[in-house]
Amino acid sequence: MRIIVILLTLICFHASAANTNIDPNNLYPKVKLETSKGIVVVELDRVRAPITVDNFLTYVVTGKYDNTIFHRIIEDFIVQGGGYDSDFNIKKVKENIVNESGNGLKNNIGTIAMAKENHPHTANRQFFFNVADNTSLNPGRRWGYTVFGYIIQGEEVIMEMSKVKTDFNEAMAWSDVPVEPIILIKATLLPAD
Repeated sequence: MRIIVILLTLICFHASAANTNIDPNNLYPKVKLETSKGIVVVELDRVRAPITVDNFLTYVVTGKYDNTIFHRIIEDFIVQGGGYDSDFNIKKVKENIVNESGNGLKNNIGTIAMAKENHPHTANRQFFFNVADNTSLNPGRRWGYTVFGYIIQGEEVIMEMSKVKTDFNEAMAWSDVPVEPIILIKATLLPAD
């Protein structure tokens, strides 16, 4: 079974690598996130999470993360974004991707991971930053949340975001929504080193 999963991963990676817009030869691409709170740079791990990295980069290079909000913030837990505009309209998603949470990367402070619904293979465009060591999000006897990179610049920006005032938002019917919107102004794939 493990061999089949590895082969499927390699096939998906090879198919997605044909898209030169997402820097297929760079195993550790970097993305700059310009936010209303400051600049954050993440280094992604295509070796351990090739499907997730290519999915994320596709949203980046097509501008689909630009002018979205960080809509869910829980202090000492996560800062989540990528799925809504500033009017809380849900953004269009591509198909869901395979869960790669068993890749050995942990939901530790300073990492970036994919959000998902209750079912394991439901991640698509929303992502989050871990602002604590969230061991409960790691795989065990159940699927976890796929970590696919870590912050290499601007961790203080994310930590500042994690401390903003939040409240219940009637439009979304959710708690933990920032009272003052935090915008992801632009996401950019940086040139390879």
